[in-house]
Amino acid sequence: MTTVVRTAGLTKRYGRLVVVDGIELDVHEGDLFGFLGPNGSGKTTTIRCLLGLVRASGGSTRLLGAGPSDLRKVLPRVGSMVESPQFFPNFSGRRNLTLLARLDGIDAARVDEVLDLVGLSGRAGHAVRTYSLGMKQRLGIGAALLKRSEMLILDEPANGLDPAGIKETRELLRRLGDEGRTVVLSSHLLAEVQHVCDRVAILDRGRCIAAGSVAEVLDLGRARGLYLRVDHPVAARAALAAVGISSRAEADGALVVDHPPDAGAEVTRALAGAGLYPSELRSRDADLETVFLDLTARPSEDQ
Repeated sequence: MTTVVRTAGLTKRYGRLVVVDGIELDVHEGDLFGFLGPNGSGKTTTIRCLLGLVRASGGSTRLLGAGPSDLRKVLPRVGSMVESPQFFPNFSGRRNLTLLARLDGIDAARVDEVLDLVGLSGRAGHAVRTYSLGMKQRLGIGAALLKRSEMLILDEPANGLDPAGIKETRELLRRLGDEGRTVVLSSHLLAEVQHVCDRVAILDRGRCIAAGSVAEVLDLGRARGLYLRVDHPVAARAALAAVGISSRAEADGALVVDHPPDAGAEVTRALAGAGLYPSELRSRDADLETVFLDLTARPSEDQ
């Protein structure tokens, strides 16, 4: 399997502030790969290091086999959108993309193809200053698609999109992946990216806290179990503990029972024996958001 992105000990500091802290990552050819984490976790800085937009403080990066000094050779094969895309506000969306196409020697017919792909055909002749944030994001994705590049790197492509726009973007990225392109994207919408990406890396405060296939990362968390609501949660936890069933309290007052989702009857019997009856009992399936919360709630090994 060909590795198209590799970071080894990647670090970026601004003075004493460590923004990226020793990240080790591999992205394989054809991956739909997500850098996930909240704002400020180091996602954009990692992407900027990969594209040579900032110089790393330590470690190494390889993009399509090229290190930082050789990026000029491979960047024509990469389409990218980093942070908020910038366009001439008084020019139309079509004119902005046409100018970019001319710079790269791309046929003008490709502009209308791309506008249709990102759902902007109806507003292509309007000035970009009249576009919503979500429309500007779509135009940015369109600019990244102009070159028909073998690899796309997109920073927060769903930023500002409404639910319908997010769904359309998800379907577009999946389609691009099905065509054989490698797609690397960053997002703070962890649950949404679960529906798009095959492999992910979760970043928190500049560190990679989990990486692998979506299934592998889901298995790292404590997210699976039973979600329980009962009038007396403290008494309920004691009743469950008495029969060897562990649980933990959620911020909303509910309990999460660390038992398989099919153990509802066992939990109900334990509660009934203590005169307690749940008002809600359902399986709590794993998703990337709850795994992230689980992993970041645990004390680190060096504390």
